[in-house]
Amino acid sequence: MTPLWKLGPTVPLGSPFDPGARHDVVIVGAGITGLSTAVMLADAGLDVAVIDSGSVAELATGGNTGKLSLLQGSRLAEIRRHHPASLVRAYVDANRDGMQWLLGFAEGAGIPYARRTDHSYAQGRSGLETLRRQHSAAREAGLDARVLEQADLDVPFSALGAIALDEQATIDPVRVTQALARKLLAAGGTLHDHVRATGAHALPEPCVETTAGPLFAHDIVLATGTPILDRGLYFMKVRGLRSYCVSFRTSAPVPDGTFISVDGLTRSIRPVAAADGPADAAQLVVGGGGHPVGRSDGETAAIDDLVSWTREHFPDAEETHRWSAQDYESHNLIPFVGAMPRGLGRIRFATGYAKWGLTNAPAAALRLTAEILGTQRRDRPSWMTAIGTRLTVPADLARGAAEGGRVAAALSTGWTDAERRPVPVPRPAEGQGVVANRAGRPVGISTVDGETRAVDAVCTHLGGVLDWNDAECTWDCPLHASRFAADGRRLEGPAVHDLRRLPRTTAE
Repeated sequence: MTPLWKLGPTVPLGSPFDPGARHDVVIVGAGITGLSTAVMLADAGLDVAVIDSGSVAELATGGNTGKLSLLQGSRLAEIRRHHPASLVRAYVDANRDGMQWLLGFAEGAGIPYARRTDHSYAQGRSGLETLRRQHSAAREAGLDARVLEQADLDVPFSALGAIALDEQATIDPVRVTQALARKLLAAGGTLHDHVRATGAHALPEPCVETTAGPLFAHDIVLATGTPILDRGLYFMKVRGLRSYCVSFRTSAPVPDGTFISVDGLTRSIRPVAAADGPADAAQLVVGGGGHPVGRSDGETAAIDDLVSWTREHFPDAEETHRWSAQDYESHNLIPFVGAMPRGLGRIRFATGYAKWGLTNAPAAALRLTAEILGTQRRDRPSWMTAIGTRLTVPADLARGAAEGGRVAAALSTGWTDAERRPVPVPRPAEGQGVVANRAGRPVGISTVDGETRAVDAVCTHLGGVLDWNDAECTWDCPLHASRFAADGRRLEGPAVHDLRRLPRTTAE
C-alpha cells in the first residue's frame, strides 16, 4: 500500500549517525510536526537534529489526503458542543497561523499548491442539524463560512446541503515535507532516518536513547504521532484512529472543491491536479473507512467499500493507489502540545490532531518553537495562551471514561478469544493472520509473501492482544494503537520494542 504522494525521489540524508553527539535540540519524528519545528528552530540559529525510525513523511504525514482546511468537517461543532466559543476561536486561529506558515514556506520553496473551496456536507437528513451547528461554530470563530442548499451543489454524489469555506488549500504533503528536510539540511541541521528512539530522559542531562546510541540536547521534542514516553499517561488521553485513501484516474468531471461528509460513513473527496499533486497519476482521491486501531471487522472490506462508492458516482474510475494513515484524537478534542510531566521543561511533545495535521502540525511547531526559544507570553499569539490554559469539562472526562471502557473490553476479549484457539492451527492463507494460544500465551501466526511467521501476539507496550489487519498485513493493538509488521517489527504507536519472534506453530 503505497500513497499516491510517494512516487518521487527520496530526500538525501545528513551526516552519519554519531552516538553521543550533542545538539541544541533533538527532535524525534520526521513528519510535518518534527520538520516544521526543526526548520523554525534552525532559522533562529539553533543546532537541530531530527531522527526517525523510518524515512521522511513515513507515517501520517505521507498518508493523508493533502487538505488544509479551517472548516474541518464537523470538528468545530464538536468542540463547541461542550466548550466555550473562545476555545473554538483559539483553535481556528491556531490552525490559521499553521496554514499560513506552511503555505508561506511552500511558496518560498517553490512547492505548488491549489486554493480550493472546502465543503462539509450532509449525505442524509440527519446531517443537516450537524451542518447548522458547524456553521454557527464557524461563524462564532470568525470564519466566513456560508450555507449551500442541495440545488447549489453540482456534485455526482448525494449531498443534501453543505457549509462552504473559500480559500482553503490542497498540496502534495510528501513534497512539502521533503522540502522542509532539504531546508533543514541547508541550514546546517542534521537528519537521520531509520534510527529508532527507545526513550528519553531529562536527568542527569536531556538525552534521547536510540537503537544506534544516545543523543544529547538542551531540549527534546517528541513528534511521533503519540508520545513514546508514558509520562502524563497521554496514551490514555488520546485514541488512535486509522483511515484509508484510494486514488483514481477518471474521465468524469471531478468537483473543483474538497468535500467531507458530516454524517454516515465518512467520505472525503479531493481532486488532484498538477498544482497540488502528481496529476499524471490520478485525478481524484477518496478517503474514509475510519475506525479505532485494532478494532475493525475488516480493513480490506472498508477500502473495497470506498472503491465501490467511488465507482458508483464516477463510473469509469480506475484505481491507481490505496493506502492508510493513523492519527490520534484527544478526549477533549484539542491537540496536546507542550512540556511533558517530569521532563523539567526540557521534553516536549505534540499529539491529538484528529486527522487535521497539515494545519495543526505547523501550529504545534509554532508553539513548541516559542516555548523553546523562551518567547515572552505577551509576545505570543493569544491562541497559544487560550489553548494552553483550557479547562477539562465533564464531557471530556466522559469521552475518556468511555474510551477507557472500550480499552478494558478489548483487553479482556483479546485474551479470552486467544484461549479458545489452541495451537497448532491451520496455516493461514496468503495475507491472513490468526491469534492462537500456546501454553497460555497468545501467539500471532500469519502468511505474507508466501512466508508463514509466528510472533508473540502481546503488545510490547501494555500487554494488549494484537489484532490482524488484513489490508496492511500488520498486527495492530486495540488498546493504544501500537502497530507491528508481520515479522514483529515495531511500526508506530507508544510501543518502542519489536515483538518476539517464535517458532512456527501451524498444522500443514
